[in-house]
Amino acid sequence: MQLNKIPATIVTGFLGSGKTTLLSNILQQAAGKRIAVIVNEFGELDIDAELLRSCPLDCDEPGEVKGENGIYELANGCICCTVEEEFLPVMKQLVARRDDIDHILIETSGLALPKPLVQAFNWPEIKQHCTVDAVITLIDGPAVAAGRFAHDEHKVQAQRLADDSLDHDPSLQELLDDQLSAADLVLVGKNDLLDDAERQRVQTIIAGKVPPEVKTVYISHANFVNAELPLEQLLGIAAATEERIAAVHNHHDHHHAHGEHHEHAHDHFDSLVLSLGEVDTQILQQQLRELLATQNIFRIKGFAALPDKPMRQVLQAVGQRLDVHFDRLWRADEPRRTQLVIIGKALNRETLLAALAPAEQVSVD
Repeated sequence: MQLNKIPATIVTGFLGSGKTTLLSNILQQAAGKRIAVIVNEFGELDIDAELLRSCPLDCDEPGEVKGENGIYELANGCICCTVEEEFLPVMKQLVARRDDIDHILIETSGLALPKPLVQAFNWPEIKQHCTVDAVITLIDGPAVAAGRFAHDEHKVQAQRLADDSLDHDPSLQELLDDQLSAADLVLVGKNDLLDDAERQRVQTIIAGKVPPEVKTVYISHANFVNAELPLEQLLGIAAATEERIAAVHNHHDHHHAHGEHHEHAHDHFDSLVLSLGEVDTQILQQQLRELLATQNIFRIKGFAALPDKPMRQVLQAVGQRLDVHFDRLWRADEPRRTQLVIIGKALNRETLLAALAPAEQVSVD
């Protein structure tokens, strides 16, 4: 029987800040910990959850957390705006399985405010069994140093406008402030791309938003868990953030206190899921780069099935950059198909499918 509360780590940060990479690093070095993961990914196809399933979490290890492979997907809107409808039911499921769980990891969407999520841990049925070990806020160092705050502001805006459940619409500056205000640990990514002046600029911004006791760690090359930041410094902080969260006053509280109404232009942006069969990866990448250059596309994320290749290929585009890598073997029971989520403005499904069709016209001997 588990006598202590289950610790939960909430990971927050803008799109592209490295949240999924951090969770993957943690899972790969979990050393037998039984970890349940809640992922709040925007879109019809939850790519981040699929990426995390490639980690050791879904291997057949003794005592492993089962059911959904330990991954719980919340894809019906920004998690902080759907706490009661989406988050609490999942937490109740985890509480019911508390003897089988050592830790809970929660990856929020890029637009989520940590405070409402942390406050949910004060609900009696949750508070009795769970505590917030820490809120970890990730920021993109070069973006913050340049005053952009997010690597691709258009992509963040596209996500903001396409989420029908979103009840807050702060500026990126306000959203960063609110994410930092709840932080127990701040991780600054892409430190290797910062010079001394830029690093000082980032540090000044952070210092103005968090108290001195909140540690800031600078990370290079997306390797979050390393000798300088061992797993023990990420899990086991024991901040009990839910006990202090009421004292955190953020921009969202201020807007609602003054009766401000937030407008959303949901119909101005498109989110499409495109499905293809097996593809020629060179042609697919060439056609995707052409679309990135000619269409108003903010984000592409998905998987490709290649003929005679046993591994699944991951494709991710941010702005004009397209990254490709293999992540895992195709499972025997899953269809070998290519699926892409494309977020942008004024997108036409038929046009996109026609552009990608040459990649699907491959012959298999």
